[in-house]
Amino acid sequence: MFPKNVLDLIKLLREEYPDVKATTLNFSTPLELLVATILAAQCTDEKVNEVTEALFEKYKTAEDYAQADLEALEKAVKPTGFYRVKANRIKECCTMLVEEHNSKVPKAIDELTKLPGVARKTANLVLSNAFGINQGIAMDTHVRRLSKRLGLSEEQQNDKVERALMKIIPKEKWFDFTYLLIAHGRNICTARNPECGQCVLKEFCPSAFTF
Repeated sequence: MFPKNVLDLIKLLREEYPDVKATTLNFSTPLELLVATILAAQCTDEKVNEVTEALFEKYKTAEDYAQADLEALEKAVKPTGFYRVKANRIKECCTMLVEEHNSKVPKAIDELTKLPGVARKTANLVLSNAFGINQGIAMDTHVRRLSKRLGLSEEQQNDKVERALMKIIPKEKWFDFTYLLIAHGRNICTARNPECGQCVLKEFCPSAFTF
């Protein structure tokens, strides 16, 4: 039996953000989403979308990335920051896709997290958005922060927070929960100066008005 207030919380957020459906990263294939998510580390989705508009025109397959000139790839992704690391990870990741997965993005979290540059958060984002598969809750910085403020988990490590959330939130709500919390974290419950007075969750939130 799931706590009624968690379901009420999700319902209120859905009413507040009726248009929030999924990631704001632009993609048309699982590979594009995988690449975009790697680029999104410590970068805004808006900037990633600017970069991938041209990137996806040039590199269309896992083979394209695997065979890419590294300096050219670095130049293409440079605006997203940490471009040398990101370009190298994308190239290595796609090389592994070609060699071990028939150039396809795998649909299992254990296989995804073995790819270079793909942590559990990235794997969850790709699975849920590209394949409609919910194997976990993506531990975005907003999800982690709001989960603590709302008293849903006192854990500090992402994997422990995720496991705690998965116990109290129905599996069919994991996807909604992730993106509704991200939207709320960006708009109202910001890291600094959260707008508690305008928050639809204030009656549930033990942290309300304490900032």
